[in-house]
Amino acid sequence: MALKLQTFQIGSTPQPGQGIRLGVVRYLPRGVKKEDYQRLGLFDLWFPVLAPSRELLQNRNAALFRRYRSEILKDSEKRQTLLFLAEVAKKTPIAIGCYCLDESKCHRSVLRALIEEASSATATRT
Repeated sequence: MALKLQTFQIGSTPQPGQGIRLGVVRYLPRGVKKEDYQRLGLFDLWFPVLAPSRELLQNRNAALFRRYRSEILKDSEKRQTLLFLAEVAKKTPIAIGCYCLDESKCHRSVLRALIEEASSATATRT
């Protein structure tokens, strides 16, 4: 079953079919009131549970993707949240977003792959 999963850069114009836009970032946008996030098209829901830890963000290096992946998979709460999003994306469009301009250098590319892997894993169990 194809996932209804997309990615986006926070601040980009919402696109048709994106569904619920999740801001998977550690830090909220500065100078923006919480009630304005959705109105301004930043994201629908702040979802920091799957954001990189403060430690990873402070020590960005070549191992960031490997360490982020490990951080998600080793933590039970994060792993269960990942499985939840995989199941939701089978039925409802969701989009995961971050501030980074280049997705290939952003944790959201890893998160997207993890959600896809989780979806495949749950499909084989059912």
